[in-house]
Amino acid sequence: MVFANLLPVILSFGLLAAHYLRDGNVNMVAVALFLPVLLFVQLPWVARLLQLALFIGALEWLRTMTGIVEARQAFGQPYVRTVIILSAVALFTVASAFVFHLPRLRRRYGLEKQ
Repeated sequence: MVFANLLPVILSFGLLAAHYLRDGNVNMVAVALFLPVLLFVQLPWVARLLQLALFIGALEWLRTMTGIVEARQAFGQPYVRTVIILSAVALFTVASAFVFHLPRLRRRYGLEKQ
């Protein structure tokens, strides 16, 4: 059941890795693929680090969205679908950070005392 709770975190980092791979940023691909490995370390700082990384990832999705929208507007192409899709991905990424508030994960990562 813990895996099911952590699945959104893993998927979010997978999506970020794919995004960076498409962009050609191999270093960030490595970071995005390494961060979920930290889920095996059951310490409070791991949960907080991953939450921070997910919030930064959501900002990256919003930055990407604005760049694509500006380019599409400059060429007179439709952009509403892009806004909807990337906003949903950013929202999913932010929501993934909140799985660490689930009671089971709070216990697992020692966040009950905080």
